[in-house]
Amino acid sequence: MADLGAAGATRRRRRATFAAGRGGSLVPMNGASAAACPSAGTAGHSGDTPGQKHGSPETARVNSKSEKHTWRSEKQKSLLSSESGYNNYRGILNWCVVMLILSNARLFLENLLRHGILVDPIQVVSLFLKDPYSWPAACMVIGDIFLSLQGSFSEPVGLTIHCINLTVILTFPVAVVLTVPSVTPVGGAFALGIYTIVLLKLYSYRDVNMWCRDLSRAKAKNCPAPSPVSVLLLHRTSKVCYPGNLTIKDMYYFAFAPTLCYELNFPRSPKIRMGFLLRRLVEMLFFTQLLVALTQQWMIPIIQSSMKPLEDMDLSRMMERLLRLAVPNHLLWLMFFYWFFHSSLNFSAELLRFGDRQFYNDWWNAETVTYFWQNWNIPVHKWCLRHFYKPLLRRGFSKIVSQSAVFFLSAFFHEYLVSIPLRMFRLWAFMGMMAQLPLAWFVGNFLHGNYGNAAVWISLIVGQPFAVLMYVHDYYVLRYREDTD
Repeated sequence: MADLGAAGATRRRRRATFAAGRGGSLVPMNGASAAACPSAGTAGHSGDTPGQKHGSPETARVNSKSEKHTWRSEKQKSLLSSESGYNNYRGILNWCVVMLILSNARLFLENLLRHGILVDPIQVVSLFLKDPYSWPAACMVIGDIFLSLQGSFSEPVGLTIHCINLTVILTFPVAVVLTVPSVTPVGGAFALGIYTIVLLKLYSYRDVNMWCRDLSRAKAKNCPAPSPVSVLLLHRTSKVCYPGNLTIKDMYYFAFAPTLCYELNFPRSPKIRMGFLLRRLVEMLFFTQLLVALTQQWMIPIIQSSMKPLEDMDLSRMMERLLRLAVPNHLLWLMFFYWFFHSSLNFSAELLRFGDRQFYNDWWNAETVTYFWQNWNIPVHKWCLRHFYKPLLRRGFSKIVSQSAVFFLSAFFHEYLVSIPLRMFRLWAFMGMMAQLPLAWFVGNFLHGNYGNAAVWISLIVGQPFAVLMYVHDYYVLRYREDTD
């Protein structure tokens, strides 16, 4: 019986060994690896070190746990959904830039094949070099810069002279542009822009000195007379106090400084950085030539081809021309912004060691129309806030009325700088600026975040070329009527 039991045990061991040998070559179910299978054979692993038991139950349990952790699914959000918190879209932005370059390269080649090379810098220069009489705009600018008035007047007399001076500054260039035929639209716009800047600067100069005068009178009533020691210390300091600022040198520094708001003591930089100055000068020259070249090569052909649809009132073709004009117009506007607010104003500020260089803020991130107008032109915004908006609030006007008055003033000067040089009055710029009020209300109340930012960009990209087409069409129609008459 013992022999029979031993023989049976031997046969069972052989069958188990044979089964294990066959099981080592089988593929486990459910995608599990052979190492995770308890019956996976130990043979065929010549690289195993002694003492390793891959087929042991302990190793099988560890491998089984690791496989379960690897294949376990978790709660995840799609990357393009707002809940995921993912914000690394650098590749998509690069793709957009590449697509824009390729699409505009096609338009550039199409423009060259259709119109040839239209860039002619001599044509622009010849507008100012025909004869000495063709420089009336420059003469107006020079006369405005060197005109100054100095003296001591009583408060009523000084206010009257100040109002007369501002009225002359506002109306004199208008009379010259409208009566002198040789003033070109570009020269007239430049001269009117300079006179407008001088007007705003003189208004600020008078306001600030009036505040200082009122403050000094109030201090004189409430404070005792200063001692000789305090007067000596005051003269030794670098700060200028009223009325020590009332000098020709101080007035001319403010006239050339890149700001519209007067201060007795402007922040100053320690020295002139020649490298910074030369970089800004090169940028000014480069972008001036680029703006002229793109206007001649890209803008003018599209505008000329848009005259026929405008005359025929073909709405579909008018919309197509408007969209074709939107890209070059917006590109030129962005270049002009960089040329003026970054290169030119920084050049003049560096030359005068003017320390306040905040000429613009991040208007490109504007999610409301109000934020855009507050940040894209900081000097004008500061002037409106300091000398127009807050005085209206102090006089009891509401915020809505004061904001509307600021937009009305801006709309007036926009139309002033466009209609007078073109010698026609169509109010397209005025209506475009006043339309910012309902647009600002709509975007501020119904569009938020990226939707508001998109609305601001659309208003800039589409609104400007529409006004350009209207003015150019009316200008050529008016000239055609004058020639036929």
